[in-house]
Amino acid sequence: MHSVQKTIKKRIDCRGIGLHSGKDVLLMLSPLPEDSGIWFRRTDLPHKPYIKATADNVTQTSLCTTLGNNGNAISTVEHLMAAFAGLGIHNILVEVDAPEVPIFDGSARCYVELLEEAGVVDQKAPGEVFKLDRKFSITQEDKKITYYPNKELIISFTIDFDHPLLKEQEYTFRFSKDNFLEEISKARTFGFLKDVEAMKKCGFARGGSLENAVVIDDDGILNPEGLRYPNEFVRHKILDFLGDLYLYGKPMRGHFVVYKSGHTLNNLLLKALKNGKTKHDAALSPLLEPPKISLENTRCKISSA
Repeated sequence: MHSVQKTIKKRIDCRGIGLHSGKDVLLMLSPLPEDSGIWFRRTDLPHKPYIKATADNVTQTSLCTTLGNNGNAISTVEHLMAAFAGLGIHNILVEVDAPEVPIFDGSARCYVELLEEAGVVDQKAPGEVFKLDRKFSITQEDKKITYYPNKELIISFTIDFDHPLLKEQEYTFRFSKDNFLEEISKARTFGFLKDVEAMKKCGFARGGSLENAVVIDDDGILNPEGLRYPNEFVRHKILDFLGDLYLYGKPMRGHFVVYKSGHTLNNLLLKALKNGKTKHDAALSPLLEPPKISLENTRCKISSA
């Protein structure tokens, strides 16, 4: 599964709605040279600051994954990062004129369409991967991620919510581009109606709707079109996990067995790995942080620039 680095062929832009602000967002993607990495830029702020997409720059994991530095922030990056992971994008600039990226339909599908419209191209530099040669695990209350050495990237995820539709839902995903496009990229974010109403009262999820999330009440799903997969909920959690994992800075290899993890534990996993002595001998220490709620999540308009 060794490969070369990739970027996009041309600059491209689109507009969408921000999940929490409810405001229109202009997003622009531009190619970057080899070994640049993934960068975000807030074009609406003075000096148009850059923020690198790395686990060290994760500043918030409540409701979504937020990147930031020097007081500047960009939120809800996990679905876009998952699209980069799925298509193997190593070097790219993401510019937005708002504090969050568009939510589109609540999955990574629109981002995939945007990247494919721009054209994914190979670069000359090799694409390094990260892997360990031993098992380890990290826990937070009843949440747990266990890693087993493997030449491929495999994610076995279990969710367990107090609702009949989300009780002990499990799925194992074996990574490849085709598998990502077919099995994971179209899975939408989800939330409970009672939580969405509470968040809107607090000024969050102002852009949330049945167009960008699967909404669940006590009796079932409110979306008239139903689910895209019978187990769409756990597939979306895998999408989030892929996006968060890609903030390590290079693709991962190994079998991750994940139980009820969200953005907080995902980020703690990466920070534990980054604190390791070497890539083959990670000195993982117990890391604890107050648990955070995880609810993420839109309509796709694509135009090339």
